[in-house]
Amino acid sequence: MPDTILPDQIISLPRTGNGPKYKRVADAIHSAIRSGDLTEGSKLPPVRELAWSLGITPGTVARAYTVLTDAGHAVAEVGRGTFVAGGPAARPALPREYVSTPVTDGKLSLVSPQLPNMGQIALLRHAFATVGKSQPERLIHYPTRDAYRPLREAAVYWLRNVPLGHVSESEVVLVHGAQNGLGVILQAILRGNNPTILVEEMAYPGFRRAADLLRADVVGLPSDENGILPDALEKTIRRTGAQVLCTSPDVHNPTLVCTPSDRRRAIADVCRRLDIQIIEDDCYRRTDNTAPSYRILAPERTWHVASISKVLTPALRLGFAIAPRGRGPDLRQVAEHGFFGLAQPLAEVAEHILSSPDTEDIVNSIRSNMASYVRVAVNALGSYDVTWHEDVPFIWLKLPQGWRAASFCRAAEMRDIQIRSADEFALRDGRAPHAVRIAVNAQIPLKQFETAMLQLRDLLQHPPEQISV
Repeated sequence: MPDTILPDQIISLPRTGNGPKYKRVADAIHSAIRSGDLTEGSKLPPVRELAWSLGITPGTVARAYTVLTDAGHAVAEVGRGTFVAGGPAARPALPREYVSTPVTDGKLSLVSPQLPNMGQIALLRHAFATVGKSQPERLIHYPTRDAYRPLREAAVYWLRNVPLGHVSESEVVLVHGAQNGLGVILQAILRGNNPTILVEEMAYPGFRRAADLLRADVVGLPSDENGILPDALEKTIRRTGAQVLCTSPDVHNPTLVCTPSDRRRAIADVCRRLDIQIIEDDCYRRTDNTAPSYRILAPERTWHVASISKVLTPALRLGFAIAPRGRGPDLRQVAEHGFFGLAQPLAEVAEHILSSPDTEDIVNSIRSNMASYVRVAVNALGSYDVTWHEDVPFIWLKLPQGWRAASFCRAAEMRDIQIRSADEFALRDGRAPHAVRIAVNAQIPLKQFETAMLQLRDLLQHPPEQISV
């Protein structure tokens, strides 16, 4: 009969580490398994006994045990308890089945990034199956605010490598993707009959769409190779009375500009002096960037929005909106009055995904796979004016003399390739450069993607005799 592991042998394990309590308990037990302190077949303490010894709730320990069993590190036997499993070999590898992207009218879409399946489909299916077996009342009652706390804690852990400063789970509001988060934040900020929002002159179109829904004016800001110009920002705020700046300092969409630390500090200083709020869109993130976020530079006025769409899957429509210090209740009120929060089963699925020990490896595999497509694009188009980064699933191509963005996009579509013109990122009264954004589609074979890049290169080499206007 296996020996029971006494609570005092692991009572200090969750005292160290970061993340939600249940994650720290699970990580600590897993570490003890790897080190050999807990051997195969050893019985873990009963949930209530371990919870009492650690001074935490039984639900926290139960969740930790679920993480361990889902990962294959432990086995739960009805009526007997939970036991250490047979090691890594006991956990089946997540299948990485091929997924083809729908092709509209026979055309290859390079309009929006398409992620490869590196195991996240199996992870999602397992999470849905697990939630489907949960207690019946969780599938029939309105959820309470506390019911979402485990997912908020998992979200804080998910964002642990982003330089945000201290983030409490109470400052996180769960939203249906980053675009929904942007709208929720703007509703919490904007005041008056005719509010004004500031964006870069070339900007993510979602900023404009959110502003339109709230009947807000949008004013563009000039930028250079380092991002928004602080002097122009100050003049525009004084002229327009703008209430909020929407920006993506880590990876500007579509130009890939990354705003360096000194420029961010200058921008934060202007916003503080003129009392304007900042919305920091962090859906694309470079792993090599160490510049402080606006939430660190101006924590009293920065609203942060992120999602899992660009790094794991857009299917769940899961995003995180983080309020400035003391503004969490305002943000929660908007979300609760608007849509009463996420569906409880979706929240539980998302919690499983963010807490899985496989998720980080899957995200790293997705990044690596997408980077191989970026390199192929750069190899094909690198003799032209291309801006790129291996962490970013699109490239920005400034067109050579003889091409206009609209005519280049039409010519590409004649070859069954769909890309985005710079005009789609310009404000209605603004001017767009002669450039296009080409997104990575990693749901097609790499060779097919390379063929498309060579087709675009051939177009660049043969501009039309007459320039379209």
